[in-house]
Amino acid sequence: MSFSIQHRTAIVTGAANGIGLAIGRHFLDRGANVVFADADESRLEAEIGAEARKDDHARMFVGDLRERLTIANLLSTTIDAFDRIDILVNAARECAASDPLAPEDGTVQRMLDQNLFTSLRLSQAVARRMLAQAEEDEEGRASNGSIVNLSSIAARRTRPQMMAYSIATAALDQMTRSLAVALAPNRIRVNAVAFGSVMSASLQEQLRDNADARQEIRSCTPMGRIGSATDLVETVQYLASDASAFMTGQILTMDGGRTLIDPVANPAH
Repeated sequence: MSFSIQHRTAIVTGAANGIGLAIGRHFLDRGANVVFADADESRLEAEIGAEARKDDHARMFVGDLRERLTIANLLSTTIDAFDRIDILVNAARECAASDPLAPEDGTVQRMLDQNLFTSLRLSQAVARRMLAQAEEDEEGRASNGSIVNLSSIAARRTRPQMMAYSIATAALDQMTRSLAVALAPNRIRVNAVAFGSVMSASLQEQLRDNADARQEIRSCTPMGRIGSATDLVETVQYLASDASAFMTGQILTMDGGRTLIDPVANPAH
């Protein structure tokens, strides 16, 4: 099986910075059509605007994907540009600390809205499109589509200050498994990458001018370093490609071995 995603069409959310942007650019470099989707118009324009205007294989989409109409508009934009959707990467995510005992704290709902419900609704909409495409295709594809969710090692760790984020990512993992089983008969695959110790945009901000925190993460990671977005993108490509055609419902961990030894007291970055 090939790792190729050439000529495939991918939607990548959270694509204005960090890991989402790295995935989108990597897919574009590998010959895919890519729709870079994000709510941050100014940053998306700064990062990918010029490239999207000169490259027929790249498009930008700006909108709040928590809104159902925005999801419909994203699909319409993608289909108008490239006729089909083969890959969805749910890379838009938010991580926030909160007080688990504060009854008025709305962080749990916010984390669920951003990290679970947005990914669920978009996955459902894209899956329906993939199902329709599968009925029309006569090529006998090994895979009729791939959905890749970005999760976190926080899903299976217990740190009270990160309760809201942990709940949302644990739910995302279960969503991944449930959709995988539901879509498997149609050869549409759903997998996830749970990462920690990877330099996301949020982690980079947290570690800015904080050498002690940076060293703490390194010391808690058996591989002795913080991962880069580059470490992650090849794994996402593998899950998006036909090389993983018989893999679905899996949560692949990428954390430099951190969860093998990580004490509860240390942050789940």
